[in-house]
Amino acid sequence: MAGKEVYLDNSAATRLDERVLEAMKPCFFENYAVATSEFGYSQGLEARELLGEARGRIAAFLGAAPEEFIFTSGSTESSNLALKGVAKALGGKKGKHIIVSRIEDFPVLHSAQALEKQGFEVDYLEVDGQGFVRLDRLKELLREDTILVSVQHGNQEIGTVQDIQAIGEICREKGVLFHTDATHTFTRIPLDVRDIHVDLVTVSAHTIHGPKGIGGLYVRKGTSIAKVTDGGYQEFDLRPGIENIPGAVGFAEAVGLVSEEENGRLKSLRNAIIGAVFERIPLVTLNGDAESRLPQNANITFHLVEGESVTLHLDMYGIAVSTGSACFSRSLEASHVIMAIGGDHERAHGSIRFTFGRYNTMEEVDRVVDALARIITELRKISPLGKTGGVQDGISL
Repeated sequence: MAGKEVYLDNSAATRLDERVLEAMKPCFFENYAVATSEFGYSQGLEARELLGEARGRIAAFLGAAPEEFIFTSGSTESSNLALKGVAKALGGKKGKHIIVSRIEDFPVLHSAQALEKQGFEVDYLEVDGQGFVRLDRLKELLREDTILVSVQHGNQEIGTVQDIQAIGEICREKGVLFHTDATHTFTRIPLDVRDIHVDLVTVSAHTIHGPKGIGGLYVRKGTSIAKVTDGGYQEFDLRPGIENIPGAVGFAEAVGLVSEEENGRLKSLRNAIIGAVFERIPLVTLNGDAESRLPQNANITFHLVEGESVTLHLDMYGIAVSTGSACFSRSLEASHVIMAIGGDHERAHGSIRFTFGRYNTMEEVDRVVDALARIITELRKISPLGKTGGVQDGISL
């Protein structure tokens, strides 16, 4: 391993900011009681105040009222609650038809698949070559018995950011609820529920240098949704269980620490690595839209090599990235996102995702690209794909 480690998998998890940890500490050693009602003991009331303050800070960032924000254990639970909660509330009333995009993250896709087994009908909305959902097709799929549309705000793999304003307007015209998974856009891309016709929004702390195990679901006032977990009456009777007050406080602190300047710096890092890779390494493809994409995301396919080989070699250089290769998937299936945008298995297997965070630097970009240039050249020399594709010494012939 050469030098200090470079971590470029910030869409999977981010390093906790020390300031977030400091904000959380009193909740472990001083204000550690369970949040109680207004008739409880003083320590419980203090804990309840901390929870309410955290809820208000996060809700305000979304343009929401505090009572419209539900704390959860993270984005997976939030999206499960959104889809299954609406299905439970409306399945026996309005209908059993749901629409989700083909490139959703697994919490949405697998929730939809679980609902199919319960008798719901799910249409999987196609996307174009850049990852944008087909709005004309969405209009065609909407029916009288459609109860929910779920389209993510920004894609977790290729970084494409959807026009959720347009999607929301289409849904609102038809009286259909709209959920968006904003796990990777929250605080990075503007999203104000007062301006956008969205009824449910999934968010999480783990992608913005907050603690793991805490997230939330915005639920617009009046939205038909039912609890899907049995227990107590916490979180406005939608998410039972003892509240994670340290996590909530840390989440709120993490939200407050994100700035426009930081997002601009992440965009600069993203553009730098894309530009350098395309300048120095032949036979590469940018996955996702070049302009409407997450500021922290660069997803590039290095043709004629396997993504897992690139990832493992980068790890030997002390560089952490992720790949869409099937060998790195428990299901042994290539990235469903790359396949959905028209890619083949070769493109999916050769894709590498670089995602930046607060602690990355431009010097790290230079180091990563230097390592990549060497690794790709060497792998193509020994790759059967490289030989059949007419590549020698990393140069297209």
